[in-house]
Amino acid sequence: MVEAAVASFGVQATFSDVHDAAEIERAIAAAAREANVGLFVVPSTVAVVHRDLIIALAARHRLPAVYPEAVFPRSGGLLSYGVDRTDNYRKTATYIDRILRGEKPGDLPVQAPTKFELIINLKTAKALGLTVPLTLQAFADEVIE
Repeated sequence: MVEAAVASFGVQATFSDVHDAAEIERAIAAAAREANVGLFVVPSTVAVVHRDLIIALAARHRLPAVYPEAVFPRSGGLLSYGVDRTDNYRKTATYIDRILRGEKPGDLPVQAPTKFELIINLKTAKALGLTVPLTLQAFADEVIE
């Protein structure tokens, strides 16, 4: 599914299944040896646990990176686009309330996230020599200057 999506943009994706710091370092170093490369970090516990390392390696190798959670650009990453966790927590509270009032969990519909947030770190963009269009900045939920 991801391969089809990236192909529609005329780019090629290379996937790296990483589990620890050493694998992350090898994967990012390998990516940096290629021309016209960026990183797309998928949501995972490994990514969150090693976020400082991933951000530092992306900066060292001057790779633009898109992250899945707000904590990444707030920690120095370029930008994130992902689920608005606060909105999800509100929905969770509503479900808990319904269960506590007697509804059976199995009777409640499954819900997918409906609210996403874009956060851009302009300091990191500048360090990478990137200019973030004003239209994209206007669309962002948060811009870090």
